[in-house]
Amino acid sequence: MNTKTIAVLTSGGDAPGMNAAVRAVARTGISYGMRVMGVRRGFHGLLNRDVFEMNLRSVSDIIHHGGTALFTARSPEFNTPDGVKKAAGNCRDMGIEGIVVIGGDGSFRGARDLTKEGIPCVGVPGTIDNDIAASEYTIGFDTAMNTAVEMVDRLRDTTESHDRCSVVEVMGRKCGDLALQTGIAVGATTILVPEIPFDFQTDIINRMMFTQKTGKKHFIIVVAEGVGGVDKLAKDIEEKTGIETRATVLGHVQRGGSPTLRDRVAGSVMGFHAADLLYKGRGNRIVVMQKGKVVDLDITEALEMERVFDKNLYDIALKISI
Repeated sequence: MNTKTIAVLTSGGDAPGMNAAVRAVARTGISYGMRVMGVRRGFHGLLNRDVFEMNLRSVSDIIHHGGTALFTARSPEFNTPDGVKKAAGNCRDMGIEGIVVIGGDGSFRGARDLTKEGIPCVGVPGTIDNDIAASEYTIGFDTAMNTAVEMVDRLRDTTESHDRCSVVEVMGRKCGDLALQTGIAVGATTILVPEIPFDFQTDIINRMMFTQKTGKKHFIIVVAEGVGGVDKLAKDIEEKTGIETRATVLGHVQRGGSPTLRDRVAGSVMGFHAADLLYKGRGNRIVVMQKGKVVDLDITEALEMERVFDKNLYDIALKISI
């Protein structure tokens, strides 16, 4: 039996491209003859019935905006068994028969729990961290990377002018993908990620000294958020080398901005796929990208997968960033 009324929400940290996914869910569902409800502020909105019916124009002119038009919020209440039951009860009262949940792994656990309470859910990976083990790509990653590259390029101008070393922290939580690819793109001397242990002398000081002997006068060190400690690292580098060293934390600027083409397309295709699954009566799924194609997996199975860091790409970075 096809789902007649579905809802869409965004949860967890915002990511550029979420609006493209929301737009695709709404327009796909409506094209199938379903009612589509927008839920404001994630699972918190479900608990408070902050829900409205969407039409084709509800999602006009949002595809090019960062953030999420549906807003997002954390919900401690929803993270309890009683909270999940209350949200499921609200869904039944409002006639919602399935939900597209756009967010990260915490959001998918919520989607799984709601499905167990009788409300079929489909997850769409929206996070700049690219840390969903089941998916080789998550919505927002490309935009965040391009933002980080632009910021480091600007920082390089002043770093080069003063023969300094800049230690730059990028986001990513415990995932080093953002740091790794940004580091390669900006020609960082050293890239530090949570997945690979590092030695201060060997991986930072010795590399800086080697490149200095070949004529290099300024240095960029890119550090993943999960490694942290950039202020101390900058101080230690300056004490060890005598090179003026500054720490910069890029922070939440990486979450904002107009989404890139890749994030708009990925969000659109994944959003379509999610709405299509609910139309066909399929829940407890997560839409992912594997080998460049959008497919869907069981949420529980996806959450149990172990993320694999691209060690080969890291090794390439070591070879070319000297």
